[in-house]
Amino acid sequence: MTDYTPLVAAAAHAAGPCPEGQEAAWHNRVRALAIDLAFTTREVDQAIKTLDAMHTFSAYLEKVEIEPSSRRGLLTLRPDNSGTIETIRTEQKDTVRGAAMIARAQELTGRWVLVYRYNEPTAASKKQRGNFDSVRMVARLIDLGEGALAFTIARELATADAANDARLAGQIWREAGLPEHGMIPVADLEPVRRTIRERTAPR
Repeated sequence: MTDYTPLVAAAAHAAGPCPEGQEAAWHNRVRALAIDLAFTTREVDQAIKTLDAMHTFSAYLEKVEIEPSSRRGLLTLRPDNSGTIETIRTEQKDTVRGAAMIARAQELTGRWVLVYRYNEPTAASKKQRGNFDSVRMVARLIDLGEGALAFTIARELATADAANDARLAGQIWREAGLPEHGMIPVADLEPVRRTIRERTAPR
């Protein structure tokens, strides 16, 4: 038999002291709160189980865009320093969770993150039997710090910031005194990228 004493105690605490002469109303209030807490507990338990079953990986969050067709956030990630690019989506921008995740991703752009990913069936696969297409979705992002990127990846990002003008990117890179090999700390790279974007911005 399940012991609901902790839930009832929490509900009673939330309801506050019982006013004299209002015992029946107070008991009804406690019961309603306890039921709400029971549902919340089950929802949290299910959410944690779902989160534990998700695929996780660390990656450098390069940029966040809004996909015109779906209005979902589209995250561009680099899971390692090999040059591999992975994209992953959020819920729609006009939903509460979608807007919150997009804002979180924008806040973490330019940093290493731990990504919690799940697969969501496409609308077509939900309607058609035998169609198992899915899109990769992000459920949670945890900040892992700035870290560092391999030189080739860092230089590629800088060149993209310069509208693919490798000469300009290289010039500003050398002006900043960044090395031409090895690992480039993100803390050193970001000021260079800002300078490149400022110089290439339309006047």
